[in-house]
Amino acid sequence: MNDTQCSQAGISLMRRCTLACLLIGLVVGAGGAEQVFNIRIENGRAPENMRFVRVKEGDVVKLRWSTDRAVILHLHGYDIERRVEPGQIVEMVFEARVTGRFPVHVHSAGPTSGRPPREESALVYVEVYPR
Repeated sequence: MNDTQCSQAGISLMRRCTLACLLIGLVVGAGGAEQVFNIRIENGRAPENMRFVRVKEGDVVKLRWSTDRAVILHLHGYDIERRVEPGQIVEMVFEARVTGRFPVHVHSAGPTSGRPPREESALVYVEVYPR
């Protein structure tokens, strides 16, 4: 092999390596990050700065809940429900596969006195944005 052929072979190899690195970067980078949110419910409310949980499609989301009274939390759209007792930290873990805005509602954890549950506003909204 002469110098020109070696040079051309080196450039060709470098192009293939660069292309391979780009493709690997796309595949590895396509997955989402782990997003952890600690949300403390007090007097039936989440802190104002936690009213909107924003993540990207593909992220693994951990909502870590604590509360001052027993509640049942329901994440609509992903259909996840967890009971949270005072003194506990309970996680809702899911991969954000579906985009959109999904409310988390408090469902009664105690007796309802025979009354139908009233519709309440969402405690928190999980917003999943396209990647």
